[in-house]
Amino acid sequence: MSTLKVSTIQDTSGNNSSTPAGIASGTAKAWVNFNGAGTVAIRDNFNVTSITDSGTGVYVVAMTNAMANTNYAIIGNSMHLSGTYFASSTIRDRDQSTRSTTQFQIDCLNSAGSVTDGQEIHVAVFGD
Repeated sequence: MSTLKVSTIQDTSGNNSSTPAGIASGTAKAWVNFNGAGTVAIRDNFNVTSITDSGTGVYVVAMTNAMANTNYAIIGNSMHLSGTYFASSTIRDRDQSTRSTTQFQIDCLNSAGSVTDGQEIHVAVFGD
């Protein structure tokens, strides 16, 4: 295997440049798109091993490769069925005290602030 070591990466026109450190710290370390209603199922992912349904609107996301520490950022959004239409839901970090370097819990909240199962949930993780 070969190793390529560079201090700057540029596009072909030489206008846009980045450092390897900037790229490593600014990209998602894990992401997932999953169905959280009925039978939980991952549609697509990067660095996510599994999703566990822990009750209405509560999910545990397990990552394949561990983060360096538990100070990573979790962002996400979701949609849930509200009558005959889809409504936006909010994703919340459920309990940081249970967060580990390999998994975290999230809640899916409707506009009233109640937990609800999301039909389409997207979550991304940023950090070391």
